[in-house]
Amino acid sequence: MPLPITAATVAAVILILQMVLMVLAGAHRAKTGIGVGDSNDDGVDQDLTRKVRRHGNLAENSALFIVALALAELVGAPANVVMGFGCVFIIARLSHALAFSSLAGSHGAEGSKLFTLARIIGAFGTFLSGVGLGGYLLYLLCMA
Repeated sequence: MPLPITAATVAAVILILQMVLMVLAGAHRAKTGIGVGDSNDDGVDQDLTRKVRRHGNLAENSALFIVALALAELVGAPANVVMGFGCVFIIARLSHALAFSSLAGSHGAEGSKLFTLARIIGAFGTFLSGVGLGGYLLYLLCMA
């Protein structure tokens, strides 16, 4: 049985991104003195909310996707299919992280429409790669 090398590669890239987003949210907490939640005496800190959600959304979507990708690889999915799903997912998650680097992308504030487009690409790409991989994995199992 071959090792899930492609899934491991996707996991490595996502893990690095996760750690970067964690440090950015933590640094904002240190700067503002907000240890828990997203509020201080002045009210909700939208920048902190955005950074926490950017980090959390990646965590919510990545683990299950990477496990499913590894399982697809282990049950014999062609390497190019596994690589395709992995690449779409990475691009989607990077796009989402870019979108949430601005209040325009996360909260609809005034600013570049690039952030809104990046959010759409991130959300749709994550959905598409997840549903596609899940369906493909079911297909592989039915054909086994």
